[in-house]
Amino acid sequence: MLSELTTRIQQKTARLAVIGLGYVGLPVASEFARAGFEVLGVDIHKERVAQIQRGESPFAGVEPGLEELVADAVNRGKLRASSDYDGIQDCDVILICVETPVEQDNLPRYGALHSALISLGQVLKPGSLVIVESTIAPGTMAALVQPVLERSSGLQVNRDFYLGICPERVMPGKLLANLRSLSRVVGGMTPATAETMAALYRHIVAADLDAVDCVTAELVKTVENAYRDVQIAFANEIALICEQVGGDVLKVRQLVNKSPGRQMLYAGAGVGGHCIPKDPWLLASSLQGSGASLKLIPAARAVNDLMPLHMVDLIQQALAESSLVVAGSKILVMGYAYLEDTGDTRNSPSQILAARLLQMQAEVIIHDPFVPEYQGDLLTMARDCHAAVLMVKHQLYRSLDLRALRQALSAPILVDGRGFLEADIAEQAGLNYWALGVAKKQP
Repeated sequence: MLSELTTRIQQKTARLAVIGLGYVGLPVASEFARAGFEVLGVDIHKERVAQIQRGESPFAGVEPGLEELVADAVNRGKLRASSDYDGIQDCDVILICVETPVEQDNLPRYGALHSALISLGQVLKPGSLVIVESTIAPGTMAALVQPVLERSSGLQVNRDFYLGICPERVMPGKLLANLRSLSRVVGGMTPATAETMAALYRHIVAADLDAVDCVTAELVKTVENAYRDVQIAFANEIALICEQVGGDVLKVRQLVNKSPGRQMLYAGAGVGGHCIPKDPWLLASSLQGSGASLKLIPAARAVNDLMPLHMVDLIQQALAESSLVVAGSKILVMGYAYLEDTGDTRNSPSQILAARLLQMQAEVIIHDPFVPEYQGDLLTMARDCHAAVLMVKHQLYRSLDLRALRQALSAPILVDGRGFLEADIAEQAGLNYWALGVAKKQP
């Protein structure tokens, strides 16, 4: 059966289904439709389904090519969306792209994945290939995905259906570019399954497709994001040191990276999104109950979680220099998405910052050009604010008239959490400029 499925995949006669039409699933479904496959997208959010059926992308922000790709796929009849699983019974390949969050106890919650597997199992036809694109903890394919699918379908893996994992590697703002150009790790329950998966992804990925076992694929995805989290935490700690000893973290970074083999990342006001704040905990959770303890990964998470609160400290210092306090001050927060030029607010550092400022009895005004509830004219929103704090590197803020901002503010305070603006230009505009990782010069 697997060889027949591989042939159908190569000939693009296999029918595909994608469960979950979020930031991962919709680009995947649209790309396979563009490649010539018939694709059914399934999502529990009915408004999202309706938007896609109209040929619209449901995502705010700059997402090059996606709106046009979705419209073209729908108009050609290659992509349709539904909230009903029944159509999956005719599909040969099913990709699962649902969220796998981590809760306050830092342990994964697979409710969405479990629900999708139960619903899929009830309509899964023999001979199908099921691929999980969601990021999961090492060992989850064997401990959860396989047994749940086997129980709900009454079928047996490697005999009646095939199973693998190909973790996504995309980020908002670059969804299609990442999908097409980044290498992928295709993990199969058997080597033959992995090769069939590679044959599928060759239709949309112009990069290496490394065939491995499922555990290796689970490890690679969680390790790569934990590695980045640790690197960011290092940069953030250097920023804290620079503030105390009189340094400039951007200058230090530039010079450090001249040394061979060094690649220090940027410090910043916090780490957000669906992946990096979560995936290190997914990796760490695989040791639960083993008696082993981790030090570096939890420490990096703690450092990065601290950064929005450190921004509050900088705001306090800046206000104090103007004989002001947080309580009763009006603070403009510039940017609420977690990533520049997108409307993705998942695990937004600005949310933590705003909550802390409100707790300290400040009035908080939030502006974000890509988040509907926070859109508006920035200078109008800045009027009578005592300080502005830049949290996201939206390009709109790069072109901001800083003199006009100064005129709108009731106190000339600008705190930059991303090192995005030029200190000299800000100071020439009459602003009292503070930047993360830069020691404040005494007047």
